[in-house]
Amino acid sequence: MYTVIGTVKSRTFRVVWMLEEIGVQFEHIPAPPQSEGVTSFNPAGKVPVLIDDGTPITDSTAIIQYLADKHGKFTHPAGTLERARQDSLTQFLLDEFDANLWTAARHSFVLPEELRHSAIKNTLRWEFERSQKVLASRMSDGPFLMGGKMTVPDIILTHCGNWALSARFPITEHRLSTYLDKMRERPAYKRTAER
Repeated sequence: MYTVIGTVKSRTFRVVWMLEEIGVQFEHIPAPPQSEGVTSFNPAGKVPVLIDDGTPITDSTAIIQYLADKHGKFTHPAGTLERARQDSLTQFLLDEFDANLWTAARHSFVLPEELRHSAIKNTLRWEFERSQKVLASRMSDGPFLMGGKMTVPDIILTHCGNWALSARFPITEHRLSTYLDKMRERPAYKRTAER
């Protein structure tokens, strides 16, 4: 059985959601970042951590791609053009959405006050809005980002969309808002959000 360490008010949400979608049993330990329950598996103190067969795996994207590959769900096979497109979309979301949101968080509450630069958030919001336009042009006709099959990037994007709203980064693309609303209706998403 898998063990997931981290609160769902973090990138741990992605891992718990993936496990809920796959439909396997797992233990969830909602330990906060930097706590002893986390640092014993990840010296950086970051969540999430997935324990599989006694081995800790860190980084939400690495974890959810591992789970998708291992269970043969929510991914395209390695070495295919579809997987290359999927990986490209994953990297785009990490570079353009996740990174902007994480930088904003760092300058809001993560870094010591004397190192924060709140003015950077205006630039990050501008980049986030521009990236939404690019993403809208890359989205398939749906219902998922890559077409008829939900994949790893769908989990990353939906999590980033939620994070954006809580960070007051507006979702400006109607197509993206509609997509996010549909993703939040998934039963596995709802089970994750209730934790």
